[in-house]
Amino acid sequence: MEGVVESREWYLAAYSPEGVPTSDHLKLRTVTLSLASHSIPDDNVSLQILFISVDPYLRTRLTGTLDGLFVQQYHLNHVITAYAAAKVIGSKDSKYREGDLILSPSVPVAEYCVIPSSRILRKIDSASGISLPDYLSALGVPGFAAWVGIEVLGDPKPGSNVFISAASGGVGMSAGQLAKIRGCRVIGSTGSDEKVKLIKEEFGYDDGFNYNKEPDFDAALSKYFPDGIDVYLDNVGGKMLESVLNHVNKHARIPLCGMISQYNKVWTEREGVRNLLNMVGKEVRMEGFMLESYRNRFGDFAKDMEGYIKQGKVTSKNKINIGIESFLDSLASLFSSSNIGKVVVQVHN
Repeated sequence: MEGVVESREWYLAAYSPEGVPTSDHLKLRTVTLSLASHSIPDDNVSLQILFISVDPYLRTRLTGTLDGLFVQQYHLNHVITAYAAAKVIGSKDSKYREGDLILSPSVPVAEYCVIPSSRILRKIDSASGISLPDYLSALGVPGFAAWVGIEVLGDPKPGSNVFISAASGGVGMSAGQLAKIRGCRVIGSTGSDEKVKLIKEEFGYDDGFNYNKEPDFDAALSKYFPDGIDVYLDNVGGKMLESVLNHVNKHARIPLCGMISQYNKVWTEREGVRNLLNMVGKEVRMEGFMLESYRNRFGDFAKDMEGYIKQGKVTSKNKINIGIESFLDSLASLFSSSNIGKVVVQVHN
């Protein structure tokens, strides 16, 4: 594909320090982009974006502040970026050629783009039998987060009691399956009865509960964990994390993957945890993590997860929204109790 194209892209019009971002904050515009070979700088590639990964951490890049995850904020009036699968349509790097399918953690949320080839994470083997959306879910950001949380930091032994919050989300669905592969007893919390059914029937969880029907989290955890919690993968923070600390076993591990219940609040309105002293007496290890710090392990993760997918040990549920125009609604849907699975925007076929 050579010549000039009209490409739609999402850009940041205003920061959103609290609440769910709206069209006041993110706006869609059309830009003219040359894809001709003479317009591509050396060591760059031109891409047709195929699928864009919509992940909760993107919300933290829209606040205009550096608290919380301390991730670089998007710049006002600039196109935002996300993890994506794309097809190379032009290249000034000998490692890539037209037609290659690639993954990149930092691609403009747009229909077409030109980026430095150094941003490419890996090529996709089109003969692998794995769908492109799965490369953004089980083999993407949420799958990698689940793998680091369970395999590297949680490291549960066979028979361990593992609890995973937001169990039907992108991270939770992979994390539960990884813990089951290790021979653990796995319980998840979700926001609806439908999701509880899903994690048990499709993702192999031993059991789960709808937190919206549990007025007392402590009572719920006593019911589902009579022998205590050995590993808790935290995706929500807040009151659930506080309750978990009342039920941890000695030397329990708590990888902090995310805290989606707190993302739309300024820090002074977020819920505090009052029982951290329990960590001292139970000698608990609680550790936050960012995937960039484990980038050197991505190859190990990809090898493991591709094997599990091909063996049928790990499956994904992907919600695919069609068209670049659906990105904003897709992002907002992450914070809805009705959201299930991994949200992906399909830009091109």
